[in-house]
Amino acid sequence: MKKNIFKIFRFLSKFFYKKKYIEEYKLNEFYNILKLAIFQKILGFNRHVPWPVHRTTTVNMPENISLDSRSPGISKYCHIDGRNGISFGKNIWVGPSVKIISMNHDVNNYSKYIKNKSIIIGDNCWIGAGAIILPGVSLGDHIIVAAGSVVTKSFEDKDQIIGGNPAKFIKKLSNYSANDEEA
Repeated sequence: MKKNIFKIFRFLSKFFYKKKYIEEYKLNEFYNILKLAIFQKILGFNRHVPWPVHRTTTVNMPENISLDSRSPGISKYCHIDGRNGISFGKNIWVGPSVKIISMNHDVNNYSKYIKNKSIIIGDNCWIGAGAIILPGVSLGDHIIVAAGSVVTKSFEDKDQIIGGNPAKFIKKLSNYSANDEEA
């Protein structure tokens, strides 16, 4: 029975999103994906974004954002500004109220923007609730950004926890192991 329901949800979700945006979700997540699709694709909240995002999330210039998997912005109240480019790796988890801002104002003329390097977020990263990632930041693979952190510089080494304002190294992690078994 559970397998049939999963097939039905997967079939229905194909009407709203490309397969690459939904292929790694499990059955219990598909109900939420379809709920998001109703708000996003039918009612028009964030209709311009091709991947699933929550209706309270804002995404600027999604065409400058590349995704390898999962859907940043699926949590509530996120702000993802892709004007200067953002690259998300595989298996990225973004908590609620996260701000990822790729472009900043010129300090001598607020109506102008400064071009900077794109934000790069490596594979298997988890960005905790309320974290802010600022322009030009690059995060390596398997980085956990602690809740409420402000990331102002790059952390390109893998397997670490960073946190604080401004964010700094907190702890080294063991290698990421993808275990598909649910806890």
